[in-house]
Amino acid sequence: MSLHTTAQSLATLAAEPGHAGGHASLSPFVTGGGALFILLLLLWITTRFNRDR
Repeated sequence: MSLHTTAQSLATLAAEPGHAGGHASLSPFVTGGGALFILLLLLWITTRFNRDR
């Protein structure tokens, strides 16, 4: 398989309709909120261990 054939088949695959990308059940707000909560929790834990300041 040559590079040109591979690129052509990948471009054809990417151009197929009906592929919205991502999973339908993953909400960006839930994912972002969960990540924010985890980061804030890690920040809180870090500040509890760093009491010398």
